[in-house]
Amino acid sequence: MRPVLTELGWTSALEEAFTELVQQAPGRALSCGRIVRQESLVRVQLEDRTVLAKPSKKLLRAAETGAELPVVGDFVTVTAPADDGIALIQHVLPRRSVLMRREAGYERNAQAIAANVDEVFLLNGLDTKINPRRIERMLALTLASGAGAVIALSKADLASDVDHAVAQVRAIAGDTPIVVLSAKEPSGQGVDEIVRRLGPGRTGVLIGPSGVGKSTLANRLIGEARLATSEVREDDREGRHTTTHRELFRLPGGGMLIDGPGMREFGLWTDDSGVAAVFEDIEALAQQCRFRDCAHLQEPGCAVQHALQTGALERSRYESWRKLQTEQAYQQRVADPSRRGPKPRGAHGFERVRHDKKRS
Repeated sequence: MRPVLTELGWTSALEEAFTELVQQAPGRALSCGRIVRQESLVRVQLEDRTVLAKPSKKLLRAAETGAELPVVGDFVTVTAPADDGIALIQHVLPRRSVLMRREAGYERNAQAIAANVDEVFLLNGLDTKINPRRIERMLALTLASGAGAVIALSKADLASDVDHAVAQVRAIAGDTPIVVLSAKEPSGQGVDEIVRRLGPGRTGVLIGPSGVGKSTLANRLIGEARLATSEVREDDREGRHTTTHRELFRLPGGGMLIDGPGMREFGLWTDDSGVAAVFEDIEALAQQCRFRDCAHLQEPGCAVQHALQTGALERSRYESWRKLQTEQAYQQRVADPSRRGPKPRGAHGFERVRHDKKRS
């Protein structure tokens, strides 16, 4: 048994996958572990120790995009450290989920943010006006990942009308759980609900732009001030990056939390299941159109256009749906291997993780 890794989410399916790899390479000393910190190198928690590691040359060559390379949360196999003290990651074990976006500044490359996540907490501050379009985009990314989504409305103590904000979010979020938070308050409003969702062996990740209180919430969940926090600018309520790496923390109740740099860009990649899930209402209307290939623009018998004309569908939501669909279709074209040219140097982005704070 592997008690340490089991606490980190190790499963029988992972054990089976690891055993198969060991059998395929007799005589090769493979160890297994989980990536718990990611910068220019990663830190891997093995059963008996932690090691610094980087991808092997074989793994780098085999990866088509950066999303296939190891990220925080991944379970991996490693071989013993070389003379420089750095172990080599030989395999990324099967992921049950992976949160992925288009890499900032690199339209042809995907960037995995975190792997093997059970719950993604989408943080939005109540100290500013709710941005429905950003929430739709974040939700689409999350639902395409295979993880569950929770919308966390932070800084409730600074909100002028919490109920109105919740109603705004509920109108676009459907059945997605919504938690109202005030992590700085002594009572820690909403924190218990986050803790409840991150029981033993379960992993959560916080995503959102800078200044929404991710580090404050993470410190509250961890039980100590492990992450730096900063004040937001008064003119636009935006924060500056206080986290410059991605790290998995153990929580007192046995769960785990991944925190990382704030993101300004939530570019979609190729999986369109997230957009379809976020806009289930429009997708259902589209099924009622007279023509199966309806573009939902000016075609006769278009149920989507009819809903717009009668006011049953808000134009801003329709335009958001169209925009995300167009973006998704474009990414599917540029990501098509038959259209992709030679990989540029550094295209995987593994060494660029430390620079996310400058571009994301």
